[in-house]
Amino acid sequence: MARTRLRTVDPQAGPDRLRRFRERAGLDADHLGALTEQIDALPGTGWCAGAVVLAGRGPYVAVEHATGWALRYSAWDPEGARGVELPREAWLPMRTGTVFDLASLTKLFTAVAAVQQIERGRLELDAPIVLYADPCEGLVPDHGITVRQLLTHTSGLRAELPLHAYNTAEHTGLLWREKPLTTPGSAHLYSDLNLLLLERVLERVTGRPLDALVRDGITKPLGMEHTRFTPPRAWRPRIAATEDQRIPWAKLDRGLVHGRVHDENAYAMSGVAGHAGLFSTARDLAVLCRTLLSGGVYGPARILARESVGLLLDPPGLGFQVGAEWFMGELSGTAARAAGHTGFTGTSLVLDPETDTFLVLLANTVHPVRRPADNRPRAEAATRLARAVR
Repeated sequence: MARTRLRTVDPQAGPDRLRRFRERAGLDADHLGALTEQIDALPGTGWCAGAVVLAGRGPYVAVEHATGWALRYSAWDPEGARGVELPREAWLPMRTGTVFDLASLTKLFTAVAAVQQIERGRLELDAPIVLYADPCEGLVPDHGITVRQLLTHTSGLRAELPLHAYNTAEHTGLLWREKPLTTPGSAHLYSDLNLLLLERVLERVTGRPLDALVRDGITKPLGMEHTRFTPPRAWRPRIAATEDQRIPWAKLDRGLVHGRVHDENAYAMSGVAGHAGLFSTARDLAVLCRTLLSGGVYGPARILARESVGLLLDPPGLGFQVGAEWFMGELSGTAARAAGHTGFTGTSLVLDPETDTFLVLLANTVHPVRRPADNRPRAEAATRLARAVR
């Protein structure tokens, strides 16, 4: 049981001790050193303002490293196409304990919460979701979408709805009435709406909001003290800033977003949503990775049965993307068993059951403004970890 807990080496340990620790984990120290160098170079390329990388194998955290800045800019200058820097003394350095807006990594927690309810018999994976609709919503159309199709993004629902343009009271009705673009089960179409609908289903079968389900079912038993929706203001100096959110490049005019959820729809839902809204640290996410790689247990806490972990991670994955080489690089492996996800704000995690490895890369790629997606640094970091496996 104790072996499932993460182990680290003293950051002040000399190079010889660090090398021995990494070799005990079955990882090549030279490749891990190169991984750190790759991450250090990212702020200079303009890919992000700063980043935190954590990599390990088994219970060993072999790399935990921060680079760049958690907060550097006050705004984005569209005419000059550059960030407007804060006074130098106001910059916040990136630290290994920096808290990030996870964006779509939130979906993984929603998926875990759903599988927990399947274990309890409150939810059926292949049941039509219309069975869980709130009668107060009136006549809800049955499009034949199942819980499984929500979790595998095969419901046929479009990518998103501009829920931020509607009153909160209208959100649930809009989601239930949304008609699929394709026949459910016939094609893969990634959609935030899947996890937003799943959130409504979970609320119906448990009588509890999503933030309570995540707290009591995942983060509290696992000791993930730095993972939550709607972080308190006191956390702000430890949170990585995101975007100078303004129309026309964004969907709302909010100015610099720092300490509040970046996603516009999650913001319209008071920061708690099935597709986005959670904040966390690299270390906390490593605990989640270790839990799943250990069959649902971490220390004395079991949050899932081993069979339920299989549901989440076995191809094609429930909530998790599996064998996605475009951001997992060579860690996706010949067996294509690696599972993980990315987030719009610059977050990602990958865990590989074949090699018992995990990689968390958190970056503020939207600070000070969103830019075209570039997953090459994620894939390169994962490839470096894959090549480190001995």
